This record gives sequence, structure tokens and C-alpha cells, in this order.
Amino acid sequence: MSDRLLRVNAYTTLDMVDGRARGHDFEADAPGVVNVTAPREDPEHVTLELELDNTAIDDLTAHADEVDLSPAQARTLAEALESTADRVDAAQDGDDDS
Repeated sequence: MSDRLLRVNAYTTLDMVDGRARGHDFEADAPGVVNVTAPREDPEHVTLELELDNTAIDDLTAHADEVDLSPAQARTLAEALESTADRVDAAQDGDDDS
């Protein structure tokens, strides 16, 4: 990704994801980066960052989205991701009991 705003290194949570930007008049697929971080000193929140490759999206200028979450919100999100991932795994395995 050229013109990147988020730093991507060995510690980046997910350095390549399939993403989608959607607006009122457009929808575009693009590779992206997802990162979870917290301040190094005296952290009070968890930051979830997402950046899509702006070279693949003509309708959107280069930007990165960030959400600051409390520890409780981060755990709620993690639990939702885990349970949804379990449901998708079960569906792919043909297990309809979930």
C-alpha cells in the first residue's frame, strides 16, 4: 500500500485483509490493514485501527479510521468476534447445531 498512514511492521495485528469501503454512491473492494494497540505508558484505552489501500479506491481520499475502546468494550468486541468466528467455522464444517 503506497501513501500509507498506519505504520505496518512485525507487530501489526493483521497486515493484509480484504476490505470494502462503502458510501452512498459507491462501493469498492481494497486490501487493508487492521491493527489493535494501546498507548505504551499508562494506557487507558485500546485503539482499533483500519486503513484500506487508497490507490484501489477512487471515491475516497487516503485516510485511516480509528476507534478508542474501553477495556470492557474491547472485551465485548473480542467475544463477538470469537462467537461469530465459531459460527462461521461451524457452517463451513457443515455443523448446523450452532
